[in-house]
Amino acid sequence: MRTTVNHHFAAACIALPLAAFVGACTHKPPVEPLRAVRTTEVRYENAADRNRYVGTVRARHEVDQAFRVGGKVVKRSVEVGQAVRQGDVIAVLDDNDYRLAEEGARQQLVAATAQAAQAESDRKRLAALESDGSVSVSDEERADSQARTTKAAADAKAKELDIARNRLAYTVLRASQGGVVTAVKFEVGQVVAEGAPVVSVSNELEPEVVVDVPEDQLAAFKSARYKASLASAPDTQFDVTLRELSPQAAAQTRTYRARLKPTAAHALPLGATATLFVEYPGAKGSTAALPSAAITQADGQPAVWVARKGTNDGGASVDLVRVTVHGYRNEEVLVSGPAPGDLVVAAGVQKMAPGLKVALSPSAASESATRQASR
Repeated sequence: MRTTVNHHFAAACIALPLAAFVGACTHKPPVEPLRAVRTTEVRYENAADRNRYVGTVRARHEVDQAFRVGGKVVKRSVEVGQAVRQGDVIAVLDDNDYRLAEEGARQQLVAATAQAAQAESDRKRLAALESDGSVSVSDEERADSQARTTKAAADAKAKELDIARNRLAYTVLRASQGGVVTAVKFEVGQVVAEGAPVVSVSNELEPEVVVDVPEDQLAAFKSARYKASLASAPDTQFDVTLRELSPQAAAQTRTYRARLKPTAAHALPLGATATLFVEYPGAKGSTAALPSAAITQADGQPAVWVARKGTNDGGASVDLVRVTVHGYRNEEVLVSGPAPGDLVVAAGVQKMAPGLKVALSPSAASESATRQASR
């Protein structure tokens, strides 16, 4: 009897762990949440070959003002950002030396004029005595030559006086055009050299977008269509036309400077950052533009992960689809291969696997359902 109880007790001890193990095996594991992905739609109809260039807004007419004489600055009348009109005084130099030079030139002219008058008087007196033979021919020729020489010297001194007057006037720097002051490179008390730029004046009424074009894109750039936007208003684009394209590449960058003006009157702040959108004709509909982060590889060939909706819970599964790469532009890749409207995983492609269940955004899921219903 005692042996039988021990056997029942041992069987019970073995059965309890087995029941617990079986219960654990029959319990369903928690459902793993779907991985959220960011997708982009394949659109061939908007895949015209485009490019973007970052440039600046510059004035069509920009003038670096400089003194035509050197000297010490005694007055400055402008500041950066100040509007000026043609003829306004920008700065003044110390003119003492130039006034002395003008006075010296005036006195030299007086002396030369007196000598010329005396020589002319002598010539006339000798000419009057020629009739009675009192004056030799050589004396008459000498008097005539002296009169002409002194007259030429007086004329030369008159020109020197004009130059001295001009140099005195050059001590006052005036604006050669109306506009806004964009740079000031001197201070009162500074000695400036003749011809050294001291002030930049730009006409803000004729702004342009200035970009540098690489050599391999130059031919297509000439026949493209252009739009531009400012960094301060990236969603507002305006039409521009090519006004000037440099015929020679820059020595250091080997790029060609292009200047484009707004088609319609458009106020643009000088110095602002601008983005130029260039659309090349003849490439529309042949390729689709996808983010470069969407490209992966399959057996050494370029491919993308396409998300296909298969359930009603907003989820989808991903498949690897090979693509053909036709070119690159900025942060995008021009490809062909996926069907129009396919949703391509645009980020995190290194974490994808064939058949992986992912979660689409509500808008992407709705678009995917609409496309499947229409097929």
